Amino acid sequence: MTGYTMLRNGGVGNGGQPWVLRWSSRIRLTWLSFTLFIILVFFPLIAHYYLTTIDDADDAGKRIFGPRTGNELCEVKHVQDLCRIRESVSEELLQLEAKRQELNSEIAKLNLKIEACKKSIENAKQDLLQLKNVISQTEHSYKELMAQNQPKLSLPIRLLPDKDDATFPLPKSNRNCRLHNCFDYSRCPLTSGFPVYVYNSDDYPFGSSLDPLIKQAFEATVRTNVYVTENANIACVYIILVGEMQEPVMPKPTELEQQLHSLPYWRTDGHNHLIINLSRKSETQNFIYNISTGRAMIAQSTFYDAQYRPGFDIVVSPLVHAMSEPNFLEIPPQVPVKRKYLFSFQGEKIESLRSSLQEVRSFEEEIEGNAPADYDDRIITTLKAVQDSKLDFVLVEFTCKNQPKASLPTEWALCGERDDRLELLKLSTFALIITPGDTRLVISAGCAMRLFEALEVGAIPVVLGEQVQLPYNDVIRWNEAALIIPKPRITEVHFLLRSISDNDLLAMRRQGRFLWETYFSTSDNVFSTVLAVIRTRIQIPAAPIREEPAVEIPHRSGKAAGTDPNMADNGDLDLGPVETEPPYASPKYLRNFTLTAMDIYRNWNSAPGPFHLFPYTPFDPVLPSEAKFLGSGTGFRPIGGGAGGSGKEFQAALGGNVPREQFTVVMLTYEREEVLMNSLERLNGLPYLNKVVVVWNSPKLPSEDLLWPDIGVPIMVVRTEKNSLNNRFLPWDEIDTEAILSIDDDAHLRHDEIMFGFRVWREARDRIVGFPGRYHAWDIPHQSWLYNSNYSCELSMVLTGAAFFHKYYAYLYSYVMPQAIRDMVDEYINCEDIAMNFLVSHLTRKPPIKVTSRWTFRCPGCPQALSHDDSHFHERHKCINFFVKVYGYMPLLYTQFRVDSVLFKTRLPHDKTKCFKFI
Repeated sequence: MTGYTMLRNGGVGNGGQPWVLRWSSRIRLTWLSFTLFIILVFFPLIAHYYLTTIDDADDAGKRIFGPRTGNELCEVKHVQDLCRIRESVSEELLQLEAKRQELNSEIAKLNLKIEACKKSIENAKQDLLQLKNVISQTEHSYKELMAQNQPKLSLPIRLLPDKDDATFPLPKSNRNCRLHNCFDYSRCPLTSGFPVYVYNSDDYPFGSSLDPLIKQAFEATVRTNVYVTENANIACVYIILVGEMQEPVMPKPTELEQQLHSLPYWRTDGHNHLIINLSRKSETQNFIYNISTGRAMIAQSTFYDAQYRPGFDIVVSPLVHAMSEPNFLEIPPQVPVKRKYLFSFQGEKIESLRSSLQEVRSFEEEIEGNAPADYDDRIITTLKAVQDSKLDFVLVEFTCKNQPKASLPTEWALCGERDDRLELLKLSTFALIITPGDTRLVISAGCAMRLFEALEVGAIPVVLGEQVQLPYNDVIRWNEAALIIPKPRITEVHFLLRSISDNDLLAMRRQGRFLWETYFSTSDNVFSTVLAVIRTRIQIPAAPIREEPAVEIPHRSGKAAGTDPNMADNGDLDLGPVETEPPYASPKYLRNFTLTAMDIYRNWNSAPGPFHLFPYTPFDPVLPSEAKFLGSGTGFRPIGGGAGGSGKEFQAALGGNVPREQFTVVMLTYEREEVLMNSLERLNGLPYLNKVVVVWNSPKLPSEDLLWPDIGVPIMVVRTEKNSLNNRFLPWDEIDTEAILSIDDDAHLRHDEIMFGFRVWREARDRIVGFPGRYHAWDIPHQSWLYNSNYSCELSMVLTGAAFFHKYYAYLYSYVMPQAIRDMVDEYINCEDIAMNFLVSHLTRKPPIKVTSRWTFRCPGCPQALSHDDSHFHERHKCINFFVKVYGYMPLLYTQFRVDSVLFKTRLPHDKTKCFKFI
């Protein structure tokens, strides 16, 4: 205890105690450090030695520690999965490295190609710039050559009415007046547009004597005529209405002559004046016969031979429907061809009646040289003999049951009222018209009235007397609508009428109906026809027909059009070779001045066809010529020596024999924006597409935020005044092409189908060429026509929901076709496609052309169409029967002809020169 105390105090005793404590602390720290060193260093070495000693045991399978090979290590169960992962990662790394090297190689190659493309682009730009310069220089040279070869023409100098006309050559007599010596052509230059000035009859005393109905109808017609001008200083022709006059207040001939000579622009002799005397009744007198008319032309229904100047005066038809339009539904149908009576005649002439009651000399005596005093006696005897023989039902009456109408001397007076005469003519196949016995009377109002009534109800006129001058005889070929027989052939009339076939009868009746509707039926037609005759004689082109102004709806475009995979699938059709050069610009509707003279008989006088309503009818549009309209024709190159005959050239061109052209798509839509956008996108990249005209048929405008697709051609959105299916066929002024593809907004057509249809249309430009076919059928139980959409081996209609037609028919549908048809289309909101088929078949007498095997269209996701409604077909049945009444017969024609893509699927060798032979 004492020692311990000493140590704590640092030394021996009390004085050495601190030192001992310090020493003791150092020893303990050293010992602690040494112990830790032994534990941390030597103990692991000993443990390692021990473990290695265990691994050296004889049983190798019991080795736990110690160095092992890689395979041996992986054989350990708990590290096998890790080994497999390591191997997979190693393989992926090797593959990625290989791909990286491959991509680096491709990138290097692409960089080289990019550099080469940049160089080629620069070279192409230089070549393009050079080509543009060459084209510009070539165009400039071409213009210079054209300017050198074409003379510089200026418009003709116009002579105004206040100029001196003393140098105008005078004929020896007014009876010798013709256009070359009595008409001043200098007032009617080709570029004048044929201005016509009409005097106001109320400004002159004879105006109070005019028939009020004729005067009112004439004034109403003048106000709407395109040629009438109020500026008399630029007029080509001056017109004055002088009849029909009322008997009690009719002025004396001297007074009327004085009033005519006092007209402001009469200029001493009245040249370039037209005096019109319209007759509404058959007893109109020829009061102008005793009046000096100078060089003025005369248009009336009664002429004496001493008065009539051929090629100068005009024989006009009577104005029966002065203030009322004819009712087409009351006109009898054109079929059946043969009616109850073979021919009929009702009339009375006192002189002929007295002679017929006496004993008539035999024809043998006349043949021996004793000519009859009056052929009317022979006519009466012969017609009575035919009636008494009862070989055919005929009706001839030479004595009126009631008082006959007033007539001129030697003229056959009309019997009964107009309605009674029409009822008899409706039962007659032929209507006899006996000209006046006095051959000096070349035409009378009574004969013109008989002709008018016969054409109105479809009785074929038989005119006895070849000296007669029928209305507009110098521009209408009457032998296609009437029989003109000399009176000495009266004994052969029965045989002649029986020998005419049914087809010829129907053709003559149809032509007569066409002439009546176009030139005689209304006051507008009569006045416009008179002007057209004068204009055609002096060879001035017709004024352009009115086009429908398109009011465009503003819209935003720029949406990239998608690519429909169905458009690339040509199916069974092959598009065929397509030209690499751009198509020619589509021609406008311009008329050559030379066509006026050479188209007179072709357009005025032939049977109804695609050129017979225009341009020389009262409607006067400016339309393409026949050669342009008909296109390539149907001829073939002769087989023999020389180039051609392989078909390769024909196949390589869009149309075989005509230049390339474009077409316009007209698409009617009504508040189906999504369907419309999809349809427009499907037109993207369509070859030869010139423009798309979207007819917006709804009063509600498209959505303002609607983005229209960019399909590479202009899209014109046209606003309509009302919701009408007739808007589909309006001749919009935005349509610059002759070819129109009318298509519904939900119709799915591939590009190859459209192109093939366009190729076919170019070879049949006067037909409707399309895809969905339909036909009409006769319902025997109900005795009416039916519309049928079932699959059939024949068709008579091609629906315009997907069809090509000429813009020519758009004018006819909108401005010429009877208004009653368009009204029914608006009433039912249906049948516009049937109406177009009726019109084209009526004009061409040809059926439409169906292409491909398409019969209908499918529009997945489209709203239900109108055609799905049960009432749709009932309305179409009614439309067909109504249209038949308006036309007077069924114009639709059946066909079993269909055009498929055979030519394009046939691969022709390039070295073949003769592949086809036509016999």
